[in-house]
Amino acid sequence: MNLLNIFKYLTIDPVNFSLKAKALSLIACFCSIFFIALITKIFSPWPSYPLIVASMGASVIILFFIPNSPLAQPWPFAGGQIISATVGVYCALNIADPTTAQASAVGGSILLMLLLRCLHPPGAATSLAPVMMGDPISSLGYSFVLIPVAINVISLLILAIIINRLVLKRNYPNSLPAQQESRQRHISTAPSHHIGFSEQDINSALKSTDTFIDMTPSDLSFLLAEIETNAFKRIKGNISCADIMIKNIITVEYGTEAEQAWELMQKHKLKAMPVIDRANRVIGIITWNDFFKFIDLNAYESIQDKFRRFIQRTNNLTASKPEFVGHIMTTSVTTLNDSSHIVELIKLMSLQGYRQIPIVNEENRLVGIVYQSNLIAALYNQQLASSH
Repeated sequence: MNLLNIFKYLTIDPVNFSLKAKALSLIACFCSIFFIALITKIFSPWPSYPLIVASMGASVIILFFIPNSPLAQPWPFAGGQIISATVGVYCALNIADPTTAQASAVGGSILLMLLLRCLHPPGAATSLAPVMMGDPISSLGYSFVLIPVAINVISLLILAIIINRLVLKRNYPNSLPAQQESRQRHISTAPSHHIGFSEQDINSALKSTDTFIDMTPSDLSFLLAEIETNAFKRIKGNISCADIMIKNIITVEYGTEAEQAWELMQKHKLKAMPVIDRANRVIGIITWNDFFKFIDLNAYESIQDKFRRFIQRTNNLTASKPEFVGHIMTTSVTTLNDSSHIVELIKLMSLQGYRQIPIVNEENRLVGIVYQSNLIAALYNQQLASSH
């Protein structure tokens, strides 16, 4: 390896942040250390108590520069620090030889952090504090775990959540699996398998290679999905929803009678129709399933009779059944902007089972709709064109 290659390794930036993000994270570190020392001073019973554990300096770097890391999540941070402090105090009080005490403190804290799934590297430094500082710290006994360690940890954790979420606009903590995006009730059941990878595939790959990635599997899955998306856009070109959508679409309004809506669907051979308001904004969608979900079937009456009675208008002033589209439509509707790339359609239709997606403009007004057949035709024609 020549000198130039060595220099390249030395110039690699370990934190892929913009200058602004680095500055904000730096300020967050400064403010956090200042405030946790101030808070600990308020709770400290007398001046001889230390105000802050040195390892908190390393913890703030992890919490504010790599908050997506599994090592930065609340349980690894809080559990790792407090457990390590407890182990350190125990070793300081019960092992006379300093060398053995130091090794036992670090080894014991790491072992417990691994067993309890709360590995936090600065915690090992915390375990050394009672052993290395001698009587000034060990004389405090297990109260050292409470003040300053627990006070430091609780204060810093609260600050990390507030600053990361409100100031730095980061999703912290993010150790829990991401919630699945709410889906329309009118879609078909999502396929049990699909092309690409899942979070389970990522977990299996990481286990088989013994590789540590300093982010959660959910974040890694999101990153890889974005890479696939960008690659698709680069290969397929800039094809937007507006290029393939159907513009002349049949719509209904909230107050459209159920019988009239059913006749429109039968006449135009539709499986779904967008429901719009007077400003032409999508407020729902009505599908075949929305009609049949209100019918109580039994063995003594045919579905035709039940359905006919359901959609017929009630002549009385009051009705015991839904009469209008607004009463039976699905209100949770996923839409896409007309300028969106068709790769967004692929995600929704192939991976989540959507059959049709209403398309809106910048003012959120309905301008078209894309069915699965439109997307398949667009991909086929584009592939055909590129092969010639």
